[in-house]
Amino acid sequence: MPEVIFNGPAGRLEGRYQPSKEKNAPIAIVLHPHPRFGGTMNNPIVYELFYMFQKRGFTTLRFNFRGIGRSQGEFDHGSGELSDAAAALDWVQSLHPDSKNCWVAGYSFGSWIGMQLLMRRPEIEGFMSISPQPNIYDFSFLAPCPSSGLIIHGDADKVSPQRDVNGLVEKLKTQKGILITQKVVPGANHFFSGRNEDLLAECEDYLDRRLDGELVPEPAPKRIR
Repeated sequence: MPEVIFNGPAGRLEGRYQPSKEKNAPIAIVLHPHPRFGGTMNNPIVYELFYMFQKRGFTTLRFNFRGIGRSQGEFDHGSGELSDAAAALDWVQSLHPDSKNCWVAGYSFGSWIGMQLLMRRPEIEGFMSISPQPNIYDFSFLAPCPSSGLIIHGDADKVSPQRDVNGLVEKLKTQKGILITQKVVPGANHFFSGRNEDLLAECEDYLDRRLDGELVPEPAPKRIR
């Protein structure tokens, strides 16, 4: 797994990158938790998600937001981190111009950044939002959410209570043309302590089913004139 350094808006960004053997393979970007609370690209959940996509033939990147590890710059409360994520996707796409589709997976703070990136980039066809925090971060920009995806969290999450995540899911489920899949991991807290395997199993199942053409809305029937 090559260590990479690429240019971001606030200086160099440090990442781990694994290209697919297929020229037109989809791209997956994995975004880490809050930089001010110990979040890095080496978070165990981020690490496992990276390998989940890699094993399925994706060209895969995880990286440190500005100010973390060898990434230059300073924490920017989300705005700069979103620019970092966009620069990371630009960098991978410059190396893989034949890749037309992309997925984004984010954990906690990273899920908020990932969902914002989703709104900016129409090539993102799927997302995984792990332990999102709609009680802390504003998700009203998802109007409408352009892609189908997975929202997964624990029922013992005290950082982001289940009722708040349920409210976000219910709002997204009213939108037409996409399918939001919600999974709740029993007994899991915000960090999935002792439940990492359960989390990964749900994410793998969702990704495999999407790659098989499932869990997307049925196309609207064509009107007969």
